[in-house]
Amino acid sequence: MRLKYLAFLAPIIWGSTYFVTTQFLPEDKPLLAAAARALPAGLILTIGRPLPNRRWLVKLCVLGTLNIGMFFVLLFVAAYRLPGGIVALIGSTQPLLVILLSIGLLSNSVTQRQAVAAMIGGLGVVLLISLPSKNLDAIGVLAALGASISMALGLVLTKRWGRPANLRLLTFTGWQLLCGGLVILPILLITESFPESLSIMNLLGFLYLAIPGSLLAYFVWFAGLEAFAPVAMSLLGFISPLVAVTIGFFLLNQNLSIAQIIGAALVIGAILISLDKRNYSGRIQELD
Repeated sequence: MRLKYLAFLAPIIWGSTYFVTTQFLPEDKPLLAAAARALPAGLILTIGRPLPNRRWLVKLCVLGTLNIGMFFVLLFVAAYRLPGGIVALIGSTQPLLVILLSIGLLSNSVTQRQAVAAMIGGLGVVLLISLPSKNLDAIGVLAALGASISMALGLVLTKRWGRPANLRLLTFTGWQLLCGGLVILPILLITESFPESLSIMNLLGFLYLAIPGSLLAYFVWFAGLEAFAPVAMSLLGFISPLVAVTIGFFLLNQNLSIAQIIGAALVIGAILISLDKRNYSGRIQELD
């Protein structure tokens, strides 16, 4: 099986992040968790590798900031100010944002099938989550929207710029993780204190975030993005809230309502609708 067909593993792994964070990591250390997801994996993949040329180093820093650094920071700000369901709901706008950005930056036409899948998947996410009755924090809403925009723009620019021929995909992934982690690091040092001690469970949680959660997940994600259209890849993101709800049901004893079951069916349906080979075309484009 070709690596690109394993791209679906990335949103599955990301869907388990909430469980790992709440059950394994120290409390109230979101930026530490974000840095632990990016920096170790980035260092592992780039240590001993020559620096890319200046032109590509700038591009990798931009991509790392959008796909990882800024995305992680804004996502954690939103997670601490909003219910997780609202963050997932706002995040479900990402396929629609990718559709608009693809038209503008890639000159790609969007099929009716893709648009329908994006709307059905968004409705499914709405049903999967529980909407709160209290007023929502404005900063949290803006942060969640910013995270969606950051990831959507990162997806489209990754497709637009492609990857230099002399840079392996693993190293390409590593530079983005390293650059993203370096964006997070100063914010972490200014705003958060380090825990006084770490348990074995904490260390296992950080290890999971760094290796499967980032190194493996982003590797297969970027492999898929090289082969498939950004819109098709963004639709796979609907898998994450579905996995999060499933884990909550089986491991955290969280009951599922009829609406959530219908929402899960709609999310699965949206993904199946998007599985059209014509929608998954796309060579790497070297556009400047």
